[in-house]
Formats: sequence, structure tokens, C-alpha cells
Amino acid sequence: MSAFVRVVESGSFSAVARELNATQSAISKQVAALEAALGGRLLTRTTRALSLTEEGARYFEQARRLVAEIAEAESAVRSGGRELTGWLRVAASVGYGRLRVMPLVQSFLARHRSVRVDLRLSDGFVDLIEQGIDIAVRLGELPDSSLVARRVATTPRWLMAHRDHLRRLPKARRAPRTPEDLLHHNCIVYTEVPWRSTWKFTAGPGAAEPVGSARTVQVQGNLQTNSSEVIRAAVLAGMGIGFSPTWLFEEELASGAVQHLLPDWEAAGIPIHLVSPPQRHQSAKVRAFAEHVAQALGQGKK
Repeated sequence: MSAFVRVVESGSFSAVARELNATQSAISKQVAALEAALGGRLLTRTTRALSLTEEGARYFEQARRLVAEIAEAESAVRSGGRELTGWLRVAASVGYGRLRVMPLVQSFLARHRSVRVDLRLSDGFVDLIEQGIDIAVRLGELPDSSLVARRVATTPRWLMAHRDHLRRLPKARRAPRTPEDLLHHNCIVYTEVPWRSTWKFTAGPGAAEPVGSARTVQVQGNLQTNSSEVIRAAVLAGMGIGFSPTWLFEEELASGAVQHLLPDWEAAGIPIHLVSPPQRHQSAKVRAFAEHVAQALGQGKK
């Protein structure tokens, strides 16, 4: 039943075989044995795709719930109800995963020594159900979906440049003092957000404009990327101006190597959410990890 559920979720026998460290033939035989025991076909197989039969679709919804409940019950019995056990699959973006999520995984594992974490980092879209993810840490506004989401923090977003880049600017092109000055600078664009090259600012108490005045600038530059790690590398190399969450340059901002530009103009922060598939968010491991992350982000670094 577990093999069948994961085949449907991932859409692939080979993906489940890799996940379970088995052969594709072994997984296919397990599903075939389940079909034989039930006396009906659950999946329609072609050379290009898998699809559920009408009976398979009805069975899948109940089987998925039962598999999750059985796994939770077995975990409780093995530990005597005293500790968490088994695998927890966690997803996050590359930069935030490296700098923020990994330390939280480390402290979580130190507290729950019978848990094993599979941490998967990607800056692209990750289908939590297809990939078998238990919980994901996601930055930004979330689209409507069937996933269960919990907002746990907001991270500030600043305009930043390396001091070497600012030193190399020609005398006629000073460091930006207003949002409109960005039109004359090389800006590094991150493509994994809706605003991309449309950068929005609001005047703060120190700005020359009335507090709350809004400015929107359509920036340009010779580099755009879908990777926060590339944004970080480009800013540190002095290639241009970045518009990024502060955690990406925490040490460099503290040392002065990277400088905060337009400090009197504010930008909307980036929300941080914990997201789980509906059939997994009630798991004891998921709940414990969610509380661990929420407490850390609520009281400490965003």
C-alpha cells in the first residue's frame, strides 16, 4: 500500500525505487500484488505515463491517509511514545536552507536523536506531494493551494552593494540617493519572485519625501538569475546592486563590506511560511519541527 501511494504521488515507479533503495521491478511487483489482492486494477500504465483508474482513485485517497496513520502509530510503538523516530523530509530554498534551515535541523536532531532528516534544497518549484516532502520552509507570498501553511516570520529586504562596487562608480554616477537613481545603475535581478525587476519602495522618516510616499522603479542590469546564491556571489564580486533579504549578507553587512543603500526608503518584508501536505501536517515529527522552526524564527534571526 505504501509503495502504491508513493508511485501515485511521484508519478513514477523508478522515482519510488530510488527513494526506497529498491529496484523498479520490485516496486512494480508490489503494486501488482496489491492489485491482485484487491481483485481490481488501480493503475493504467503506458510507456509515457501512469494514471489512476476510477477504482484506483477512490482507493488512493483512503490508502494515503491510512499509510500516514500507520507510520505514525508504528513510530509511537517503537519509541514507547516517548520520542520521535524515523525520517523527516524537509525542503527549502538553497540560500535560506544553507544559512538558516540547516542550523535549525542541526539543533532539532540534537534534541531528537532518533529522527533522521532528509534536507532537500532547491530554488525552483518543488511539488511537496510528488517529492514526498513532509514540511517546507518557503519565502514569499504563497499561491492558493491545498497545502497547509503557517506564517512564522517576516524577513527584511534591503538594497545592497559591495563597497568595492561603490568605489569604482564614475564620479558622474554617485551611489543612489533616491529610488529613481537606480535607473542609472547596474542592478542584479532575482527571477524567482513576482516583482523581478520591478522594485518598490516607501519613504521612511528620513527620506526627503513625505513618509509613506511610494516609488516604483523598473531596474535594468546585465545579470539576472533564479539562484539566491548567484545573487550573493555577484554582489560580493562587486558586479552591481542587489535587492535581497538581509540574511543573505548578514556577516558582510556587519563588517561593512556590503553596504545598505537608500536606508531611508523601506521595502516590504518577505513572509516566511511553513508548508505541509494536508495528510502530513498532523504528524508528530512535522508538528515538532514546525514548532522548533517557528520558535527560533520568532525569537531570533529571520
